[in-house]
Amino acid sequence: MLPWRELQEDYIGHDVPDRPTKKPRRQRFFPCEVAFRDSVDFLVEPKDFLNFTQFSLGYMETEKEASHIDAHEPKFGGHQTFEEREQSFFAVNQTIRCGFVRGAEGFPSTGFDLKEEDKRYMSTCRVVVSSCIFGSSDFLRRPTSKLISEYSKKNVCFVMFVDEETLSTLSTEGSTPDDGGFVGLWKLVVVKNLPYKDMRKTGKVPKFLTHRLFPSSRYSIWLDSKLRLTTDPMLIIDHFLWHTGSEYAISNHYTRHCVWEEVLQNKRLNKYNHTAIDEQFSFYQSDGLTKFDPSDPNPPLPSYVPEGSFIVRAHTPMSNLFSCLWFNEVDRFTSRDQLSFAYTFLKLKRMNPDKPFHLNMFKDCERRSLVKLFHHRDPSSPPPPRIS
Repeated sequence: MLPWRELQEDYIGHDVPDRPTKKPRRQRFFPCEVAFRDSVDFLVEPKDFLNFTQFSLGYMETEKEASHIDAHEPKFGGHQTFEEREQSFFAVNQTIRCGFVRGAEGFPSTGFDLKEEDKRYMSTCRVVVSSCIFGSSDFLRRPTSKLISEYSKKNVCFVMFVDEETLSTLSTEGSTPDDGGFVGLWKLVVVKNLPYKDMRKTGKVPKFLTHRLFPSSRYSIWLDSKLRLTTDPMLIIDHFLWHTGSEYAISNHYTRHCVWEEVLQNKRLNKYNHTAIDEQFSFYQSDGLTKFDPSDPNPPLPSYVPEGSFIVRAHTPMSNLFSCLWFNEVDRFTSRDQLSFAYTFLKLKRMNPDKPFHLNMFKDCERRSLVKLFHHRDPSSPPPPRIS
């Protein structure tokens, strides 16, 4: 293959060397039709829907081994040994680290502190739509109210996690919470003492650990703050989980399908420290991660790279275990969660051959039909117009 510069020269001709070159036009991606039901009025959860792999999953609240406490400062994800990490991939009755790990008595909180009244509210939620904005990185994108059913407005919790900086910024832009903490459908929950300096890594706490934050929830939908929800959440749960018999649903990436490609792209765009990416990727290769094979007639997944900004979950044991495992990889390695998705799924599948995990990886064009996509905040940009 010719180098790009030679290809460029062949295209524009050698006789016009001073002609300015145009940037390649950015590829555009479009939504595709999703066959939702016409209404939420007659939705019925299948009676046997939650009859998936059953086991008891508990969560470590404090570091129990003295060696951990003596040798390390407490941290939000805990101090997991390699042996403990290996054991955590088995779908059996167990207690694992899954964030919110406290240190011994006398140590300060490891982070993600919430008001007791917010915890009480969150404990009542059975179906959740959640997102987060930390470090004033985005505007508040309100769900399109006229497209959300009255049933969902009454029965679904819409929770936006923010830090104090973001709350202050939003308030100056007219998004001041009412006495109940609401801005439109969003209930703003303020997080104090963020557990990571990396805001992206802090954002993975509500993204992956919804089942920890909402202990009574049966279903959840996660959307990144760059997205505005334009579809009723109960129709989404019905279509992507109930209709397909799935306990977890996420879309594939719109262009990349192999982790090797994702690694190169992250390094090309300097998304994270290159050495840290290399260490993570080398470890995964040594533990059996292989390239995605598009010629495989029965691949384990349609793609090894998810888009990742939109996740639909039933809070089953296997779904919760996968979420904990994926979070632990982000905690241990880099915040670039697309690098650890396929490895986590494939290792979970490999170590539990008789216990299926029903993951629905749907087309990214379908994701685009559920939400409206915006760019992240430019600090100089005015706030967007309000949309009811």
